[in-house]
Amino acid sequence: MEFLLPKGDYPTSFRRSLLVVLVCVTVLVCTDQDYYSLLGVSKEASSREIRQAFKKLALKLHPDKNQNDPNAHESFLKINRAYEVLKDEDLRKKYDKYGEKGLEDQQQGGRYESWHYYRYDFGIYDDDPEIITLDRGEFDAAVNSGELWFVNFYSPRCSHCHDLAPTWREFAKEMDGVIRIGAVNCGDNRMLCRIKGINSYPSLYVFKTGMQPVKYYGDRSKESLKNFAMQYVTSTVTELWAGNFVNAIETSFASGLGWLITFCAERGDCLSYQTRLKLAGMLEGLANVGWMDCGTQGELCDNLDISSSTTAYFPPGATINNKEKGGVLFLNSLDAREIYQEVMKHLPDFEIMSATSLEDHLAHHRWLLFFQFGENDKSSVQEFKKLKFLLKDEHIQVGKFDCLSSPTICNKLYVYQPCLAVFKGKGIEDYEIHHGKKILYDIVAFAKESVNSHVITLGPQNFPGKEKEPWLVDFFAPWCPPCRALLPELRKASKHLYGQLKFGTLDCTVHEGLCNMHNIRAYPTTVVFNQSDVHEYEGHHSAEQILEFIEDLRNPSVISLTPETFVELVERRKREEIWMVDFYAPWCGPCQALMPEWKKMARMLNGLISVGSVDCQKFYSFCHQQNVRGYPEIRLFPQKSSTAHQYYSYNGWHRDSYSLRGWALGYLPQVSIDLTPQSFTEKVLNGKDHWVIDFYAPWCGPCQNFAPEFEILARAVKGKVKAGKVDCQAYGQTCQSADIRAYPTVKFYPYQGTKVNILGEYIDSRDAKGIADILNEKLEAIQNKGKRKKSRNKDEL
Repeated sequence: MEFLLPKGDYPTSFRRSLLVVLVCVTVLVCTDQDYYSLLGVSKEASSREIRQAFKKLALKLHPDKNQNDPNAHESFLKINRAYEVLKDEDLRKKYDKYGEKGLEDQQQGGRYESWHYYRYDFGIYDDDPEIITLDRGEFDAAVNSGELWFVNFYSPRCSHCHDLAPTWREFAKEMDGVIRIGAVNCGDNRMLCRIKGINSYPSLYVFKTGMQPVKYYGDRSKESLKNFAMQYVTSTVTELWAGNFVNAIETSFASGLGWLITFCAERGDCLSYQTRLKLAGMLEGLANVGWMDCGTQGELCDNLDISSSTTAYFPPGATINNKEKGGVLFLNSLDAREIYQEVMKHLPDFEIMSATSLEDHLAHHRWLLFFQFGENDKSSVQEFKKLKFLLKDEHIQVGKFDCLSSPTICNKLYVYQPCLAVFKGKGIEDYEIHHGKKILYDIVAFAKESVNSHVITLGPQNFPGKEKEPWLVDFFAPWCPPCRALLPELRKASKHLYGQLKFGTLDCTVHEGLCNMHNIRAYPTTVVFNQSDVHEYEGHHSAEQILEFIEDLRNPSVISLTPETFVELVERRKREEIWMVDFYAPWCGPCQALMPEWKKMARMLNGLISVGSVDCQKFYSFCHQQNVRGYPEIRLFPQKSSTAHQYYSYNGWHRDSYSLRGWALGYLPQVSIDLTPQSFTEKVLNGKDHWVIDFYAPWCGPCQNFAPEFEILARAVKGKVKAGKVDCQAYGQTCQSADIRAYPTVKFYPYQGTKVNILGEYIDSRDAKGIADILNEKLEAIQNKGKRKKSRNKDEL
């Protein structure tokens, strides 16, 4: 499908004037003190690092601990404000882009907690390496990685959550490597917890790909938690004896999986059942786990020179007769973690590709490649050997490539340091470099998303030119957390727009010159290039809003007004026209939040009310003349009356698309007819028209919300069905006769040649389009019934 944005007199231009650039640079430089510096963290700091830094400062600088310092309160407010901004993904992006000026409309963080709260309640699990603290942006990727997760949803103010914490830490240490243990702070991630249906704390859930989340209801002892979690470890421990042992070892070469076997003899300690089961979970997809009772299989154990309990790893292709030659590894530890680490060391590494075979491999298969610099590069960890198993269902192979063996290839791919990338099976140019955490679950999520999406890594060689098809390009920096959070959303959006719009990412830390050429001042900056037109995306970091932005570029719902076009289209509008105009500034946080809702509202009002916007940074003098004193300023210009420039300002609390739409529709002239008992009887029951009636009460809130929707319906069915309204407070008897039991109630009264039944036909919908569709279906049925009746009469004649 061709994707050409409409060319008009009012495109949203990405190019900024020199003045605007200077203003933006000044904002970034002239803040009182940089928020990152205040907390002592780098710009690439993770949410966990920001929390840890803030907690350290809070314990030191809190006014409760510095009561003799008159400046303690003000000093603490500064670090508290810095934390409140940097912990929030959207606020952090605005701050990085516009500095404090972009946060002027946000609450200034004048409140803070007691020292006791920061000491005992804040960041409960931030210092526990075995527990992964999950935020909104990484939760879904983690629990859908294919690994087994047990997640604790908690609130820092919940006493039961604090009671559980020591047990949860011990449990996490014991289950390390078997199950991923996570924690979600619902105080900082309210939306995530609400979406997941968390309504009490602590709430403990097991997550596994392909399985519905399972809530834990048992007692909160370590053993109970462990027994519950181990139910979902699907790996098994095989009991071996003379009849199946030899076959298991000999067939391991074909399967590629070795055997970890515990031999239990009279002498020495044998691995417990629980330890063997844990090892089976830890080594799932990497090795089989079994055990043998040397008391019943004495002859076989004697042949293997096993006289006391021990554990041995038989790699694929091992020979039983010559254990040393066969590479059999004997392990004397009883600790599951130590045994696991030793086995992992002896598992084969990934295939190393040569420069000559690389292109052929990438042309025919999906690959996750680790790029290293020299054979001694230790950039990968042993746990990554699980990748082959975890990516098997996506048909992704895993390998390595040494950039020192062929610098030309790595330079062509813009690989200048150890990293990993996904190649999508379409050749060497169709790839995406990973910029997330070097953690197993993050790499798995990236690989699965990337091979099924259409986002590629860009550089000077393949950067889109003006003559090519439309592209969405994300200019980013790998150290920027909001940039990393946006990447999965871009992948989701790319799947919906395949064949219409190409997606690419450009690393500005590598391609600084190209980013400067396009005047990139903050990260991430997402831009759509469509031939000579360039459009910058200013919405939230979600696939849904990116798709809405693209749809709005294809079919603009909001007209960008200049002073001249404002006069021409708004002030000199036709008598029956209505306009809504948003006066905004690009740096204004609430304006940015409003923009996607404003466009969505405009699409819903299409054909009823014209919608525009005025950039008050670009047209400051004009906005000043219009007496605009704050941003955003929303005004509605109604149908013309004696006062040509009359307008109404929106003062509502909610600025979502539905609230704004409802407010605007209230200014449309009424198309429906207000009916009395007499006119209801004459026109509806005894008339010769089809009617749709809204039975309502003036005091009823849902009725008030439905009223604009009913007016849209009246316009939609005009000429086919008449629309009327009956006030059930004023005309209770009429509503009682029509069997109205709730407000609002919508009924259809079709005319079919006889007097209409007062009960009518109930319509179970409150959506104008939905009701219109129902009415059209009913009208078609009436029409077909009439045709059949005429046909029968003709046949009888």
